[in-house]
Amino acid sequence: MTENTPRPRVILSCATSLDGYLDDATPNRLLLSNQADFDRVDELRAGCDAILVGAGTVRADNPRLLVRDPARRAARVDLGQPPSPLRVVLTRSSAPDPRAAVFTAEGAETIVVTSAGDQLGHVLDQLAVRGVRRLMVEGGAAVLSAFLAQDLADELHLATAPFLIGDPAAPNFARPATYPQSPTRRMLLAETRALGDVVFSRYLVTRPGAGDEELLGLAVELSRSCPPAAGAYSVGALVVAADGTVLSTGFSREPLAGLGDPDRNHAEEVALAKPGVLGDPRLSTATIYTSLEPCSPRASRPLNCTDHILAAGIPRVVLALREPALLAVCDGAERLRAAGVEVVELPALATLVRSVNAHLLR
Repeated sequence: MTENTPRPRVILSCATSLDGYLDDATPNRLLLSNQADFDRVDELRAGCDAILVGAGTVRADNPRLLVRDPARRAARVDLGQPPSPLRVVLTRSSAPDPRAAVFTAEGAETIVVTSAGDQLGHVLDQLAVRGVRRLMVEGGAAVLSAFLAQDLADELHLATAPFLIGDPAAPNFARPATYPQSPTRRMLLAETRALGDVVFSRYLVTRPGAGDEELLGLAVELSRSCPPAAGAYSVGALVVAADGTVLSTGFSREPLAGLGDPDRNHAEEVALAKPGVLGDPRLSTATIYTSLEPCSPRASRPLNCTDHILAAGIPRVVLALREPALLAVCDGAERLRAAGVEVVELPALATLVRSVNAHLLR
């Protein structure tokens, strides 16, 4: 692997009972999720370059690992991609039965990777060379736990079903291990919502000593939580104290009590309006990371995001992409600099922002 071939972004995805079990101990597979959550998983699959499972999951569940929705498959083909992502089967020794659905179901290529459990970094390097940039990991328990224990996961997508299993013989989502995520190093809750009787939570992994590029990358990933809107940008924002503590987060159209119609909510506005943020003395030395240039001007509300940042007294802004002159002529960066705010632009992440906003910037 070279500096120009970064490791894939690793997204762990699973559904568990309230007490953290992936299944019960019976031979029949237990469906913890519901149709709304299955559709969410299908959408995630469609947005990834590869899906990885362990050989044990192939033997136990016989998954096809394909994008189910025809419109999503067609959208991938329009972008020059195969209908479904590359399927990766991870095994410590021999490959599963070649008659398994992951090998025989048409619509995606399948590869088998043999690797000891402590060599997942090498697996990611191999996938990077194949052009994989976003990797979805669907299990099982040993694989999910290994990615977390080796600090190789970037996101955790967790669907929680409203019942208990309580059988110690059943597979638990997180096996006993030494995990880098301790009470003093918390994941960042990027999104939570109800899908019928299932609760979906999306966590972003934060790492000590993260620099501007990694923190701005988290803001870009946060923008993927935005509810879709054909005529509006999807933006993510983080407010970070000088010591690296994340003080607040926000994304476009995120509902927040007191702001009114969520369809008009902007990422920076939401992050600064959350309880306890304004008035925090750490704002005077904080940085706000935003995937898109803070808006200015704005027609939907009296204050634009540039105004909110200036009113909060935040002295530093880091952004990935200047707002294109598509919906408005934005001069947020110039206004901030004129007011004495340090504005740092990291255009290396602009491609990701454009990808999230392909509905406008294609």
